[in-house]
Amino acid sequence: MVAAIEITGVQKVFSAKGADPVIALEDVSLAVNPGEFVSIIGPSGCGKSTLLYIIAGFTKFDRGSVKVNSSEVSGPGTDRGIVFQEYALFPWLTVLGNTMYGLRHRGLSKNEQREVAEQRIRDIGLVGFEHRYPKELSGGMKQRVAIARTLACDPDILLLDEPFGALDSQTREVMQDQLLRIWQETGKTVLMVTHDVGEAVFCSQRLIVMYARPGRVKSEVDVDIDRSKPREFVMVSDEFNSIRNDVWLSVREEVELTTRMTP
Repeated sequence: MVAAIEITGVQKVFSAKGADPVIALEDVSLAVNPGEFVSIIGPSGCGKSTLLYIIAGFTKFDRGSVKVNSSEVSGPGTDRGIVFQEYALFPWLTVLGNTMYGLRHRGLSKNEQREVAEQRIRDIGLVGFEHRYPKELSGGMKQRVAIARTLACDPDILLLDEPFGALDSQTREVMQDQLLRIWQETGKTVLMVTHDVGEAVFCSQRLIVMYARPGRVKSEVDVDIDRSKPREFVMVSDEFNSIRNDVWLSVREEVELTTRMTP
């Protein structure tokens, strides 16, 4: 099987005038299979988001190889769609306008753009809010629009950077459920960065745990839980809690190391 994402020996160093260079990533290698849901987790400053932006084509790397569907990444592309923690919606556009925005250059007629956008709005449960502006929406609604806008462009790969980090816990759980449903229905490849161990375990088929800076892969954890049952059964299952506890202890080691390293 050809990997949807293949990262080999990637290094990224940030340099600023008058300051010591910071090695954000060092010799990072990992692969994500087509249709797989993988999460990257680790302490703050371990390079998780940097790695995601490298895959998205927003950030250049210094050494190594990054391939998406066997092609070297040289910049952003329509095969990858990214959702940020901050919703990045256009305040002067409605829900429908924001969702249609990325379709302008795909050769679709206005009617076709509208049909695609309306379908994605249905998918994320915002029917009736098409003509509302971002200022009229809750945080969870805004993030749903951000996801709908990305899905409207039909990328092969979804890159999620702490997509629910700004939401309250109840809304976050609802959004996790919706994300899982969308992934299961579309079969897209998903790579998510998160600080939340429970979220990573609940949503993912596999976890990539990172060392503290410089960011390297510490371990890969397969998540074998039964997601056919409702959330309340999954969250109290022995399988879920065993994986969550093991991963949390691994991440906590790195958090403690980072704390000791901080002046």
